[in-house]
Amino acid sequence: MMEGTSTGRPAQMMSFNDAVTNCLINNYIGFNGRASRSEYWFWILFTFVASFITGIIDGFVFGWEWEDPVWISNILGLIFFLPGLAVNVRRLHDVGKSGWWILSSILILPILLIIYWVIIEGDANPNEYGEVPTNTIARENGINYNNY
Repeated sequence: MMEGTSTGRPAQMMSFNDAVTNCLINNYIGFNGRASRSEYWFWILFTFVASFITGIIDGFVFGWEWEDPVWISNILGLIFFLPGLAVNVRRLHDVGKSGWWILSSILILPILLIIYWVIIEGDANPNEYGEVPTNTIARENGINYNNY
């Protein structure tokens, strides 16, 4: 059973390592279920830091000019595209919104709505997209690795 606060939210934040593991390994293309704020924002932090590091590596390998190739960063972007999309969809599920809202992000107003929805606290109770995230994943002991 999940331990939670009186609001029904998880009692703890998902750790940085658990969030990255959950996004890259357990839910690489997992669009079902819900993602807590800590999982989402730790994933965003991880992709920012990894992109910064690969940008530095690209600069040393290929040069610092604007026209120089950024192949390593492009490969990283391809690797991170699907898990990033999946965690965005699961985060929208946590606030009770359909993941199809991501498609509307080509317009200005929906981008502001999506930013608002990923910032606010998720639904305190189970919704149509699943149970409240537990913010825990198992460690090689036969327990399911999902966080929902």
